[in-house]
Amino acid sequence: MIKVSESASKKIIEMMKEEGFDATQDYVRVGVKSGGCSGLSYELKFDKELTENDKVFEDNEVKIAVEKKSFLYLAGTILEYSGGLNGKGFVFNNPNAQRTCGCGESFSL
Repeated sequence: MIKVSESASKKIIEMMKEEGFDATQDYVRVGVKSGGCSGLSYELKFDKELTENDKVFEDNEVKIAVEKKSFLYLAGTILEYSGGLNGKGFVFNNPNAQRTCGCGESFSL
């Protein structure tokens, strides 16, 4: 499962409204792709549709869609949000990551 912290949920719902998405119907698509300074990087975007290869989770009023291949890397992850002057924005707290880069946007297993 992928979880969403309360602070991340609030920010996601706010951003979805700003971009014309409805958090009660639409999804946050979370994925993994090759690249980044540690080998794999996270993807995060909004989506209105699911594919047959998606796993769907709901936590803190946010629906999360993850392609099955990406889920292998993301199982147990908590999506968090840190705002403010020193905040990093969205942060993936991934228990599967052996190493992460300083910015937190990429990882390796």
